Amino acid sequence: MSTLILFNKPYNVLTQFTDDKGRPTLASYIKQTDVYAAGRLDYNSEGLLLLTDDGQLQHQIAHPNHKLEKTYWVQVEGEISDEALQQLRRGVELNDGLTRPAKAKQLKESELMLWPRNPPVRYRAQIPTSWLEIKITEGRNRQVRRMTAAVGYPTLRLVRVAIGQWRLDNLQPGEFQVLEVDAPNRTADTRPTPNQTRRARPVNKREKINRPNTGKKTYGRKAANRTKKR
Repeated sequence: MSTLILFNKPYNVLTQFTDDKGRPTLASYIKQTDVYAAGRLDYNSEGLLLLTDDGQLQHQIAHPNHKLEKTYWVQVEGEISDEALQQLRRGVELNDGLTRPAKAKQLKESELMLWPRNPPVRYRAQIPTSWLEIKITEGRNRQVRRMTAAVGYPTLRLVRVAIGQWRLDNLQPGEFQVLEVDAPNRTADTRPTPNQTRRARPVNKREKINRPNTGKKTYGRKAANRTKKR
């Protein structure tokens, strides 16, 4: 079995454990040192990041040859047009070539259960925004942001909510969940092991809180603060 960590990466956190410029990194949230990010998520993007201690599993998740679908909720500037959505579905010409066709649809803001971003997205009363769901199977640098910009709608906020079969579900920013999964090339067992759902905070500031009837323990702020939904 291999260890797989589902982490809800907060805004402005690097997807690495060290940084010579002093910026926030994974080390501020995840104490385990023998895991590595399977893929990347931009510093100013939020949401699901997978980490594992298995090199083969890391490759299977991250390498574009495996075409693992990644799902993003994207807030863009302007009222999205049907033509722009069709362009995203056909593929968008970027400076590094044509993208594969994406799955793209508009979302109603009432459908989203997202946490407020800190700091918040700049609000401009005269310019409306739209929310999209975009699913891609590539992993180019800043790909979703470049795609929306190419069709005329700059990205204001980007949250990854799923990678393949793994989803954020109820994880809040800074929280992670540890799973034990089968080795690559076998069906993954994604059942959480006991005591493995955690609110990841800087280690010297954590307190342990028992949650009754779940068989899990949460680390971080008091349980009352967990009422906020996505």
